[in-house]
Amino acid sequence: MWKQFYPGEEQESVYKIRFETLFRQGYRGVIFDIDNTLVPHNAPADERAKALFARLSELGFQSCLLSNNKEPRVKAFADAVNTQYICQAGKPAVRGYRAAMERMGTDREHTVFVGDQLFTDIWGANRAGIPTVLVNPIHPKEEIQIVLKRYLERIVLHFYRKQKKKRGRP
Repeated sequence: MWKQFYPGEEQESVYKIRFETLFRQGYRGVIFDIDNTLVPHNAPADERAKALFARLSELGFQSCLLSNNKEPRVKAFADAVNTQYICQAGKPAVRGYRAAMERMGTDREHTVFVGDQLFTDIWGANRAGIPTVLVNPIHPKEEIQIVLKRYLERIVLHFYRKQKKKRGRP
């Protein structure tokens, strides 16, 4: 019942993901959520985010931001980190994920999605057939609708981690 919301893997932070390993595994595109994945909610791109996107480009990755936010927010962030973007994506709808891959020139076997929310980010990427990495939210302050979803996410993550532990995966 919950499996449609399970991430492919979990990482503490987007900044701890080993993108070099992903590149060696054949991934060529990375789709990112912005708020609470790369920076706190509504924060501008910081030096850490800019350095990450520069590193991804050096490695040979294509990247794209996929956000449910409006264009002024998403475009400003995308311009600051020098990447493509899709705003008002309607996550978890699949169309935004497909459009991101089309813009990057990748397909679902060579693309990975990174986000902090199960019911939008991860579920949508799973529906699109894209491998996923769930990261912890960067900052505890969130909009009320997200705070409420976090309670349900804890339940899903409990079952995900329990199943993972049974299979002997840390």
